[in-house]
Amino acid sequence: MRPTRAALTLVATALTPALLLATPAFAADSAPSTATTVATASDATDPGVDEMSDDDVRVAIMRIIADSTTGKAVYAAAQKAMDGTIEDQRYFLSTGRWIAQAEDDRVAIARILATADPKTDKAVIREANEALDANTPEALRAFLETGYRLAVAEDDRVRVARILADPTISDALRAAAEDVIDGTPEELRYFIEVGQYEVDG
Repeated sequence: MRPTRAALTLVATALTPALLLATPAFAADSAPSTATTVATASDATDPGVDEMSDDDVRVAIMRIIADSTTGKAVYAAAQKAMDGTIEDQRYFLSTGRWIAQAEDDRVAIARILATADPKTDKAVIREANEALDANTPEALRAFLETGYRLAVAEDDRVRVARILADPTISDALRAAAEDVIDGTPEELRYFIEVGQYEVDG
């Protein structure tokens, strides 16, 4: 008899975080295309999933469903897998999850572009469009995990440089801007959002 979702949820909370699922390997040298590049069940099966018991597979999916950070496409695919056979569930963990994740990532990048200012967020717009043009799960995820942060920092350095180019700023603001322009992405963002207004001119 198939365990109920409620029972599986209880098991999921009791298990140690041993069910770490690695992303399937995608071809690193594959050329960008206008179509979504995804792995198939035959070439992207995670051997770790094959070694999991049926109950462990279901628990792993329930943990994804219960995760508040799970995107809509992944959530829907996980729910569909839980309503299917064990083969459907194994396919979801090894391949389907990453196809759905790429869909969620595209939506996230589209939202970033929708709020970006063409005048001041040029690096963000450039890198986001490059990720969408590459249209691979790897490129989309890389932008969201690291590329976006670095692109924001690039734009913030330009913002700081514009402040320094203003001959009317106070000595205190100039000193603060000169101090932060080579700083970390977090230091740059703080200066742009808060720090420049805290300087006593």
